[in-house]
Amino acid sequence: MSTLRLPYDTLSPKAYQGLLQTKLALDKSSLGKEPIELVNLRISQINGCSFCLEMHASSLRSSGVANAKIDSLAGWRVSTHFNERERAALEWTESVVDIAHTHAADEHFEPLKAHFSEAEISDLTFVIALMSAFNRLAISMRR
Repeated sequence: MSTLRLPYDTLSPKAYQGLLQTKLALDKSSLGKEPIELVNLRISQINGCSFCLEMHASSLRSSGVANAKIDSLAGWRVSTHFNERERAALEWTESVVDIAHTHAADEHFEPLKAHFSEAEISDLTFVIALMSAFNRLAISMRR
């Protein structure tokens, strides 16, 4: 385990509080807690953020999500534990996280429209951007 490089939350408190305020706003979204936490966990798997992996897996477990679903998240494409709404969200999540290669392709965006309102798609994209930011802070500063 690495030592924290810098206490970014106290060195940049206004910026960090802005991220936390965004999280609080998204927690009130009609997306729901489980989809948000699944997306957060998937992003943390992709980015390799150990701190966030533990936090989001624990949150899902405490909310009653089955261990089999949590454990199969990295293989969501072939798992039977995910519905079409979750699959659309996870496809979009992976596309946005890997935006340098995918450019957030239409083929990843269009399926969202069958399962989410425009506001929910916007909120989902904010969830992805925010979790990516938190991962980058935690990983780079060795949280």
